[in-house]
Order: sequence, then C-alpha cells, then structure tokens
Amino acid sequence: MNSLKDKLKRKSVTIGSWVTFNDTSISEIMAKSGFDWLVVDMEHSALSFNQAQELIRVIDLCNVTPLVRVMENNPNLIKRYMDIGAHGVIIPMVNSKSDAERAVNAVKYPPIGTRGVGLSRAQNYSLDLDGYRKWNQKNSIVIVQIEHIKGVENLQSIMDVDGVDGLIIGPYDLSASLGHPGEFEHSLVQEAFQTITTAIKDSSKPWGYHVVEPNVEAALSKLNQGYTFIAFGVDFLFFSINCGDKINLLRKEIIDLK
Repeated sequence: MNSLKDKLKRKSVTIGSWVTFNDTSISEIMAKSGFDWLVVDMEHSALSFNQAQELIRVIDLCNVTPLVRVMENNPNLIKRYMDIGAHGVIIPMVNSKSDAERAVNAVKYPPIGTRGVGLSRAQNYSLDLDGYRKWNQKNSIVIVQIEHIKGVENLQSIMDVDGVDGLIIGPYDLSASLGHPGEFEHSLVQEAFQTITTAIKDSSKPWGYHVVEPNVEAALSKLNQGYTFIAFGVDFLFFSINCGDKINLLRKEIIDLK
C-alpha cells in the first residue's frame, strides 16, 4: 500500500512541501531531506506540463510521494497529471459535495470513477495497465482544498464523499472570500477557522494546512489544533529566507569586526 495513503487513513502526521522551481536538482534535494510528500504546484507557478513530469519522476525515484496541485477541478487536466505518474492530486476551490465527487471521479477508473484510460508513464508505457489500474483504485490520493466560505459551509457533505482522502485549508483565499484577504485575525475569518477546528475534531479524515513560511512554531501550532497533513514551506522560501538570514548574519559580523 502507498505509505502516504496508509498514513492518511490512520490520520498520522505527515510533512510535505511545495515545489515551484523547474530545476530537478532542487526537487531531488528536497526529496532527500526527509519530507513524506512533495506537491508540484501547477496552480501558482510557471511550470509546464513537461517540466512537471520530470519533477514527478525525480520525486518518485527518491521514494517520496509525488502529488500535483492542479490548476482547476478539471477531469481532463487531472487525468493527464495522473497519467504522467502523480500519486495523487490536490484540488483547489472545492466548495460542495458535487465538486468533491467530480475530483474523485477524475482520479479513479470505472466502476469507481469516470477517468479515461490512457497509456503513459503511470501505466509503464502500456506494459502494466492492469497493475496500475489495481494500484490506482486502492492507492491514488485525492486531497480537496477548502479555500472559500462556501466550502466551509458545506464541510460535512464534502468530508462524507467516498474517495476523498483528506482536506487542506487555503487560508489566503478563504480570508479573501470573506472580503479580508490575509487578515487572519478578522472576526469573520476567525469564525470560519473556528468552524473548521470543530470539524477537524469530529472528522474521520485528516486535515491539512500549508504553513507557507517555514516556521517551526507555526507548524507545531497547527499540529496542536489537530491538523496532520502539514505542508511546510515552499522551495523558493527555503532559498530566499536562508539567503537573507545568512547574508545579514555575515554583514553583522563584518560590522562587529570593525
């Protein structure tokens, strides 16, 4: 069984991150750093389809679970990323039961879903369609993203959809849907988060949160709230924060030497 799938079922803590750079060396470094899973972000990056395939390949070969956040809940897009080897997808802007069912249908073959059958990397280029079909029905992963107040209002029906393996919060878009983008302390935003916190306690499925800036204290806070599918940082922030911290430290030391 896919180890991430098993951990999701048990609501075990898993730590992943977000990939936006095209450089496969960066993805390889991240994959060898101890993450359980890595998400190739096709919604908010300049990555092409071919570039995504190479990133998926590298992550997979490092024995880390490759996921893709697709641009939209579109079955034609979803099946393409599954066909090139993604073990699962993160679906943005899931606001209803029908949205969640649409996502599951796009990932799973009949009779479970409605995914079209193709022969690509996932099917070992036609050499193992049957093996992949069996793997896909049991082990492929569907994570739905709750990032609009409509999704919060329909949480229970979304959680109840068979085939949804977990949910992840998109805090910025959620706050924006309430008219207060990035204002996480606003009363309306806090009310939405409280609804989610209550749902997490009653949910049989794991919940995730993207701690965008790689801050350990922030990640621990989310774990204490019941989130177990933790996206920690993003490739460019690991790079930019470390660069800034190190050069500032060096400049301070230089000044102190004078």
